[in-house]
Amino acid sequence: QVQLVESGGGLVQAGGSLRLSCAASGRTFSSYAMGWFRQAPGKEREFVAAISRSGRRTQYDDSVKGRFTISRDNAKSTLYLQMNSLNPDETAVYYCAAKFGVDYSVTYDYWGRGTQVTVSS
Repeated sequence: QVQLVESGGGLVQAGGSLRLSCAASGRTFSSYAMGWFRQAPGKEREFVAAISRSGRRTQYDDSVKGRFTISRDNAKSTLYLQMNSLNPDETAVYYCAAKFGVDYSVTYDYWGRGTQVTVSS
Protein backbone atom coordinates (compact mmCIF):
# COMPACT_ATOMS: atom_id res chain seq x y z
CA GLN A 1 0.00 0.00 0.00
CA VAL A 2 0.92 3.64 -0.37
CA GLN A 3 -0.38 6.67 1.48
CA LEU A 4 -0.61 9.98 -0.36
CA VAL A 5 -0.77 13.48 1.07
CA GLU A 6 -1.17 16.52 -1.17
CA SER A 7 -0.03 20.03 -0.30
CA GLY A 8 0.63 23.35 -1.97
CA GLY A 9 -2.88 24.42 -2.79
CA GLY A 10 -4.19 27.86 -2.02
CA LEU A 11 -5.61 31.04 -3.43
CA VAL A 12 -4.00 32.54 -6.53
CA GLN A 13 -5.00 35.23 -8.99
CA ALA A 14 -5.81 34.41 -12.58
CA GLY A 15 -2.61 34.09 -14.54
CA GLY A 16 -0.68 33.04 -11.48
CA SER A 17 1.19 29.88 -10.60
CA LEU A 18 1.14 27.19 -7.95
CA ARG A 19 3.20 24.10 -7.33
CA LEU A 20 1.45 21.12 -5.81
CA SER A 21 3.24 18.33 -4.04
CA CYS A 22 2.15 14.82 -3.17
CA ALA A 23 4.17 13.04 -0.52
CA ALA A 24 4.01 9.26 -0.61
CA SER A 25 4.75 6.81 2.16
CA GLY A 26 4.57 3.07 2.42
CA ARG A 27 5.56 0.88 -0.47
CA THR A 28 8.38 1.91 -2.82
CA PHE A 29 7.28 5.05 -4.58
CA SER A 30 9.12 4.22 -7.79
CA SER A 31 6.89 1.17 -8.24
CA TYR A 32 3.86 3.36 -8.93
CA ALA A 33 2.57 5.21 -11.92
CA MET A 34 1.26 8.52 -10.64
CA GLY A 35 -1.40 10.93 -11.72
CA TRP A 36 -3.05 14.22 -10.88
CA PHE A 37 -6.79 14.73 -11.07
CA ARG A 38 -9.11 17.56 -10.14
CA GLN A 39 -12.73 17.97 -9.20
CA ALA A 40 -14.53 21.28 -9.44
CA PRO A 41 -17.73 21.96 -7.48
CA GLY A 42 -20.67 20.19 -9.07
CA LYS A 43 -18.50 18.43 -11.63
CA GLU A 44 -17.00 14.99 -12.00
CA ARG A 45 -13.37 14.34 -11.26
CA GLU A 46 -11.18 14.77 -14.33
CA PHE A 47 -7.73 13.72 -15.40
CA VAL A 48 -5.01 16.35 -15.42
CA ALA A 49 -1.65 14.65 -15.90
CA ALA A 50 0.19 11.37 -15.42
CA ILE A 51 3.76 10.22 -15.17
CA SER A 52 5.48 6.87 -15.54
CA ARG A 53 7.36 5.12 -12.78
CA SER A 54 10.73 6.41 -13.94
CA GLY A 55 9.41 9.86 -14.76
CA ARG A 56 10.56 9.65 -18.36
CA ARG A 57 7.06 9.60 -19.82
CA THR A 58 4.29 12.07 -19.12
CA GLN A 59 0.76 12.65 -20.34
CA TYR A 60 -1.48 15.68 -20.08
CA ASP A 61 -5.05 16.61 -20.68
CA ASP A 62 -5.22 18.93 -23.66
CA SER A 63 -6.55 21.73 -21.48
CA VAL A 64 -3.32 21.97 -19.48
CA LYS A 65 -0.68 21.16 -22.08
CA GLY A 66 2.01 23.80 -22.18
CA ARG A 67 0.97 25.26 -18.83
CA PHE A 68 1.23 22.40 -16.34
CA THR A 69 4.22 20.16 -15.70
CA ILE A 70 4.10 16.90 -13.82
CA SER A 71 7.30 15.55 -12.31
CA ARG A 72 8.49 13.22 -9.61
CA ASP A 73 11.44 12.73 -7.34
CA ASN A 74 11.64 9.04 -6.53
CA ALA A 75 14.41 9.60 -4.01
CA LYS A 76 12.09 11.89 -2.06
CA SER A 77 8.93 9.85 -2.75
CA THR A 78 7.24 12.99 -3.97
CA LEU A 79 5.11 13.90 -6.96
CA TYR A 80 4.78 17.47 -8.21
CA LEU A 81 2.49 19.50 -10.40
CA GLN A 82 3.69 22.90 -11.53
CA MET A 83 0.72 24.94 -12.68
CA ASN A 84 1.21 28.16 -14.62
CA SER A 85 -1.21 30.62 -16.20
CA LEU A 86 -4.06 29.42 -14.04
CA ASN A 87 -7.59 30.52 -14.84
CA PRO A 88 -10.68 30.65 -12.62
CA ASP A 89 -12.21 27.59 -14.32
CA GLU A 90 -9.41 25.56 -12.78
CA THR A 91 -10.65 26.14 -9.27
CA ALA A 92 -10.97 22.64 -7.88
CA VAL A 93 -9.74 20.12 -5.39
CA TYR A 94 -6.63 18.53 -6.82
CA TYR A 95 -5.87 14.90 -6.05
CA CYS A 96 -2.85 12.73 -6.60
CA ALA A 97 -3.28 9.05 -7.32
CA ALA A 98 -1.12 5.95 -7.60
CA LYS A 99 -1.24 2.69 -9.51
CA PHE A 100 1.16 -0.09 -8.60
CA GLY A 101 3.33 -1.92 -11.08
CA VAL A 102 2.54 -0.11 -14.32
CA ASP A 103 3.80 2.90 -16.24
CA TYR A 104 0.37 4.12 -17.26
CA SER A 105 -3.19 3.46 -16.21
CA VAL A 106 -6.64 4.87 -16.72
CA THR A 107 -7.59 3.71 -13.26
CA TYR A 108 -5.80 4.26 -10.00
CA ASP A 109 -5.91 2.32 -6.78
CA TYR A 110 -4.73 4.86 -4.21
CA TRP A 111 -5.82 8.43 -3.71
CA GLY A 112 -4.90 11.32 -1.51
CA ARG A 113 -7.44 13.53 0.21
CA GLY A 114 -6.82 16.44 -2.08
CA THR A 115 -5.71 20.03 -1.84
CA GLN A 116 -7.89 23.01 -2.69
CA VAL A 117 -6.83 25.33 -5.48
CA THR A 118 -8.81 28.53 -5.88
CA VAL A 119 -8.14 30.87 -8.78
CA SER A 120 -9.64 34.32 -8.44
CA SER A 121 -10.56 36.50 -11.40
